[in-house]
Amino acid sequence: MPLDLASVYGVRETALPDEFVSTLPANDAPAPWSVHASAVVWWSKATPATAAALPPSLRESARPVVVIGGMVRYADTPVGEYDEVFGVLGYRDGLRFGATIPFMAVDSPTSLVGGRGNWAIPKTLASFSGAPAQDHSFVATNATGLDWKVAATVHAKGPRLPVFSRARVAQEFPDGSLRGTRLKARGRMRLAGIDVEVTSEADLPSWLVPGRHRGALITDTSFELGAPRVTPAR
Repeated sequence: MPLDLASVYGVRETALPDEFVSTLPANDAPAPWSVHASAVVWWSKATPATAAALPPSLRESARPVVVIGGMVRYADTPVGEYDEVFGVLGYRDGLRFGATIPFMAVDSPTSLVGGRGNWAIPKTLASFSGAPAQDHSFVATNATGLDWKVAATVHAKGPRLPVFSRARVAQEFPDGSLRGTRLKARGRMRLAGIDVEVTSEADLPSWLVPGRHRGALITDTSFELGAPRVTPAR
């Protein structure tokens, strides 16, 4: 049975108005997804406010340790080209480390439906300008719901380096279950200083904090996001 897309957990900036949900297309791109993209990412320490952005199923046991922000331009995906902004929480749960995504926005309704329907990633709709490129600003603003804005300006330095990563992303589904998905990525990156602007009617800047952050400009990257599996109890 398809998920109730509006019931997927996310921070307040990701809430979908009922009248908007009724206009969304069907999910015609099930997991897994393989994509190609370029991106700018940055990271910072978790603030005291970060714990409030965790899904309810993780709040008692998990402790946020890092926040990763990013803006992505997808050139090839199962639902076509689109842009994306996200905020990821890296957390420790006992002896395990994991990540969860309480904030994500895209400029593609089909990507929004795929993200919520396949992985319970709380995608909302945004408008984008600029590009993930050296000395350029990449800007995302809300296209539905609460007013918010995220902008990243890249100041890359040094050589292009190969990057390879494996990660596990855990999302809370509307039935309360926590399901994990494996992500495998490879590409090339340059280390960068990222000037980040974040504003919102709600609480996004309290954990996806604005300012100058360490980060990277990533190019020629490809990754696969698999099908989710129920996370066993610790």
